[in-house]
Amino acid sequence: MAAKQRFALLGSGFIGQVHAQNLAMHPDTELVMVADSDPSRAAAVAQRYGAKCAEVSAAINSDTIDAVLIASSTPSHAELLLTAARAGKAIYCEKPIDLSLTRARQVVAQVLPLSVPVTVGFNRRFDASHQQLKQHLQRGDIGGAELIQMVCRSSEMPPLSYLQASGGQMRDQAIHFFDLLRWLTADEVTVVGAMGSALAQPEISAFGDVDTSVLIMQMASGALAQLDNTRRTGYGYDERISVLGARGLAESGSQSPQGVTLWQGNQQRRPGLWPDWFSRVKESYYLHLDAFVRQLNGELTADLPGLLDGLQAQAIAEAAVQSLAEKRFCTVEQITG
Repeated sequence: MAAKQRFALLGSGFIGQVHAQNLAMHPDTELVMVADSDPSRAAAVAQRYGAKCAEVSAAINSDTIDAVLIASSTPSHAELLLTAARAGKAIYCEKPIDLSLTRARQVVAQVLPLSVPVTVGFNRRFDASHQQLKQHLQRGDIGGAELIQMVCRSSEMPPLSYLQASGGQMRDQAIHFFDLLRWLTADEVTVVGAMGSALAQPEISAFGDVDTSVLIMQMASGALAQLDNTRRTGYGYDERISVLGARGLAESGSQSPQGVTLWQGNQQRRPGLWPDWFSRVKESYYLHLDAFVRQLNGELTADLPGLLDGLQAQAIAEAAVQSLAEKRFCTVEQITG
């Protein structure tokens, strides 16, 4: 029987509560402690799952903890990651490592020599449809990737307070697809060009953000990729990835919670999309946790995004931010260990 991994959860907001539920559900994990800058919120989550409410430093340094899950506000990620690594804990850290790529690189340079297990929260790798797409590419079913088209269209705008602290669309939303692009193709983005506008919520332009964007990227192999993003669709959550190769096309398409198409007279009614992003990706959070726990218990697991993956996806995001600001194609920094 696998050993139970004892977790401390740092951060008990929306995503923290998602992780808390998954930690409570998983047969090989135990949610032991919950810490948050808001003690009352931490206490409520801890009580719900039979855990203990604790201060952050006490949770990280406790001998009763094997692993730390960092789901706190983004500005706190880097310091908590470094502190937990120095305490010898295994770490699941939500993305990004830090809003500053320079700061993220500094912290990763200090964490890597400590050789603690770390995964970064690019849970989209564990979407069942994207996993099947990856398998087709690995088998060479369509030949080498030549043209990749990706769509990430959220159903509704997040709160303005969230957007102001998110780091912008490139670092918050598109970054998941920068990671997916690298993971699916086993290739690196070398150049990116981005155009964007604040169409759904014009006031976000006051702090330099956009809610609608199109990106063109070139890979080291010469393959080309396109990504379009919007924060608001009006028709549901739309996420698609297609890859064209010399021998065909593979696609992880938009998905619906229902599969029935209704025909009546001359009318056709097809099922709509998931109503929001979380409905579509909820299971992938659990599957990412499961893969990490299996690794901690000695099983070789593929697809886990690590620290260098986190840095490289962020390097693409930084080049995209630069491209938006300077209205030109920008070179992507290549991160080496």
